[in-house]
Amino acid sequence: MINKHIHNVAEEEIYDAYKLFFNTFSSIDRIKILNLLKKKSMNVTEITKELKTGQTNVSHNLKKLKSCGFVNSKKEGKYRRYVINKKTIFPILKLIDNHMEKNCLMIIKNRRSKWLKN
Repeated sequence: MINKHIHNVAEEEIYDAYKLFFNTFSSIDRIKILNLLKKKSMNVTEITKELKTGQTNVSHNLKKLKSCGFVNSKKEGKYRRYVINKKTIFPILKLIDNHMEKNCLMIIKNRRSKWLKN
């Protein structure tokens, strides 16, 4: 059943929006950027340095995050600072972290212990 709060939108469009939303989370680079921005606002240069990756990669991923409303930016001198969407994405990430701690991390730990035994 589709969310009753979404009106006048075709079912296919809603599922396309879900796909877009969850695909935004599917990149490890975007997850790393979001985790950095949970702590503080940063510019592209700071994120690039912290992640030890290319500026083009960071800019490309920030563009995707911004287009879906995961992050916002504000002009600060000649730089643009990025901040996580504190109203929606920050609480979602907290829920995900809680879920992973109780469920997913156990799977990862079990896989590692099995791998180490072999």
